[in-house]
Order: sequence, then structure tokens, then C-alpha cells
Amino acid sequence: MALLVLALFAWPIFFDAGNKYMLIIDNILVAVIAVMGLNLVTGFAGLISIGHAAFVGIGAYTIASFGRVLGDSHLLLTHAWPVMILLAGGMGAVFGAIVGLPALRLKHLYLAIATLSFQMIFEWTMKFMDFFNQGQTISVGRVFWVTGEVSRKDHYIFWYYAILVVIVMLSFSVRNLLRTRYGRCLIAVRDNDRAADAMGMHPGFTKVYAFGLAGFLAGVAGALHAYLYRGVGVESFTLHHSISYLAMAIVGGLGTLPGAFMGPLAIKVLDMQVEQLSEWTSSHLTFATNLATALKPLSFGLVIVLFLMFEPRGIANWWRIARSYVKKWPFRY
Repeated sequence: MALLVLALFAWPIFFDAGNKYMLIIDNILVAVIAVMGLNLVTGFAGLISIGHAAFVGIGAYTIASFGRVLGDSHLLLTHAWPVMILLAGGMGAVFGAIVGLPALRLKHLYLAIATLSFQMIFEWTMKFMDFFNQGQTISVGRVFWVTGEVSRKDHYIFWYYAILVVIVMLSFSVRNLLRTRYGRCLIAVRDNDRAADAMGMHPGFTKVYAFGLAGFLAGVAGALHAYLYRGVGVESFTLHHSISYLAMAIVGGLGTLPGAFMGPLAIKVLDMQVEQLSEWTSSHLTFATNLATALKPLSFGLVIVLFLMFEPRGIANWWRIARSYVKKWPFRY
């Protein structure tokens, strides 16, 4: 793990990926943080959430709200951006805990509908309130670092390192949390909430703080998204994005920390490959324009169904099998 982290920090020094690919990599890293939160509430606590993009949007619009009130280049936004990211995570945690309150009474499909309702309410609010510019883009100023303002040239590489530092800190925090009694409560409530209650755990409190933790991580991801794109628009936090986060968690592996890394990478790479295939199909097979349009949603749904049918534990299970094989090799037992 230490070698992997070192490699992630070192490779931009030796390879110039360009702004286009650095933006793609930054997007993947932001998605890793968001899926890490979704994995806590869905994978470890067993609570279905179909409104996770709304929590990410809460974090992003927290930054945008300060920009609307104070100005997009206010010192609080440009110089105290680490504090703003934490504040956005706190707002996500508050809304996550509020949305988690129905989990005290609802389960399974009914809870999923409740989170879906929050997603719809969030989108409607952003689109029809003048304060949020009716869903149109709200700009965010460039941040300052020790050397001064981060320039356009260094923008994506700066946020690559910033997001990577956040991921490392959150990953160790989540891993250590899962080793405590609070992390084990999540798994116990997921497996059998009545048995967990009989053993002295509080299922209701556990479900609410699971949503709160997921909201915090989603809020941090939303704040990083706002700073990365230097703007916030509601089109980045729609139901489609919630389904995408859920697909990333499923493909990566629910209930596993490595799955939060593998899922976003797999889905983003799949999107890029299918997009290239769609462009090739539309340019070379002019009679199949409908096929080119349908390739992306078709591949997206097909991947989810295949993983649910044949590998419900996700790509993380392949990693577990590979590690087990290396440990036991050359013995068969």
C-alpha cells in the first residue's frame, strides 16, 4: 500500500499527462471519495441510497453559496479552502443525518424511495431558487497556495495532489473506523439489526450516523468538485450521477475499501472506451446512429447486471483471490 501511494504521488513528476487526462484522473479521484461514502452506508451498513449525488451537490453548493454571498474570489474561498472543504463535509453530514432519520422506520425499497425523494427535492430546489442561479453555473475563484495563486497551467496537477492527500487521509480514517466498535456496529446492523439490538447496539443511531458519515465524505467530494471545475451547476448532481455512484460501488465491490478505488476507475475507463466506440460507429456506420447513441446506456446497464449475476462481490474479490494465490503459491492449500 505504501508503494502504491508513493507511485501515485511520483508519477506526475516523470510523465506529463496533459490537462485533458489530468482532469479525467482528478474526476476519478473525486468519485473515489464519493463512492467511499456510499460504500459506508450501502456496503457496510446495508442501507440503500439512490440520492448520493445530492449529498455531493450539498458540498458543492456550500462552496457556491459562500461565493454568491461573499464573492467568488473572497479570501475565505481562495485562501482558507481547506476549512471550506471541511465545512462542506460538515453540511453534507448534517443533511445525511437528516435523510437518515427515515431509516429508523423504513427499510429496503421504502428507504430507497425516501433517498430518491431527497434527490428529486434537491434538484428541484437548485433549479428553481434564484439564490442558486436556478441551477446554472456559479463560479468559484482560483485558490492560493504557499507560492501564491494557483495558475491555469498548474490547476489540475495542484488539485491532483490535493485530492490525493485527502483520499489518503480519509482511507486511513475509514479503515481505522471499521476496526472500532462503531465500524463493527455497521456490519452487525447490516447482517441482522435485531440481533445487533439484542447485543446492546443501537440500530437506529447506527443507521443515522452511517448516513451522516456518507454525507460527510460526499460533501468533501462535492467541495473538491467545485474547486476543480471552478464552478457549480446542478447538471453534475442529477439522478444519473447517483446511479453512476451506485454502479461504481457495485462493480468495485460493496462492503470493501478497495472496491471504492476499483469501481470508479473501472466505470470511468468503460465510459471513455464506449464513448470512443460510439464516435467511431457514428462516423463509419452512418446508418447506425441510433446504435451509437444507445451504446453508452446499454454497456452501463449490462455491466451492472453481469456483475450482480456473476460477481456480486465486485472487482475487489478478484484482488482478494489474487492476493490469496500469491500468499499460498506454490502450494495448493
